[in-house]
Amino acid sequence: MDRRKLIKFVAGTVAGSCVIGTSRYVAASEESEPAGKFGDGAVVLFQGDSITDAGRDKKNRADRPNDARALGDGYPFVIAGQLLRQHPTKKLKFFNRGSSGNKVPDLQKRWKKDCIEMKPDVLSILVGVNDIWHKMAGRYDGTVEDYRKGFSDLLEQTRAELPKVQLVICEPFALRCGAVEDSWFPEFDERRQVAADVAKDAGAIWVPFQKMFETAIEAGTDPQVWAADGVHPTLAGHALMAETWRQCVGV
Repeated sequence: MDRRKLIKFVAGTVAGSCVIGTSRYVAASEESEPAGKFGDGAVVLFQGDSITDAGRDKKNRADRPNDARALGDGYPFVIAGQLLRQHPTKKLKFFNRGSSGNKVPDLQKRWKKDCIEMKPDVLSILVGVNDIWHKMAGRYDGTVEDYRKGFSDLLEQTRAELPKVQLVICEPFALRCGAVEDSWFPEFDERRQVAADVAKDAGAIWVPFQKMFETAIEAGTDPQVWAADGVHPTLAGHALMAETWRQCVGV
């Protein structure tokens, strides 16, 4: 199977796992846009750790929408470029506020400035791998329940201050190669489940990145093809993430 066919196969396989919450939140509101529909001038904000950061320029261009350097060279850049090409008249605005090394507590500390004050219409969050990686390295002692409470509190704050925002929660992932060791499990799987739980409770769209990569590996590729160190995606990994994100969000 060539790379293009593999990407389409994997994205199609995981598309059925994308869950849109329909509780008391925006996805069920008659006043909100249907999930996945970006209105004219919509502000789309990507948040997370180094996977989202992807080497973006944080100093000189961070406040410029749709700036290539400000978006980094990862999946936010790919998504933004594709959608801006396909919808040139919608005046979409894409921003990246991923920050390398961040855990949930780090997001909480900078949330008002880097999220609430930006007033996004669509907010995509990928966070969780550092919460266990730093713990395994002895630099952090947060538990699974700390992750649950912190993530839940973050989303509750977001809903309270941005009641119409469309949330997109991405599944944290770790491939068994490079820096990822057996000692990460089963705790990492518990943290993945927490992310799914808080996404459902918040009425968010769910993007199953772990399942996506597992499907690609089961189809016959080595884990290093997608993330050489088991955590940070390769170019192919970011491309696959972008394809799956778009299918789940519906754009």
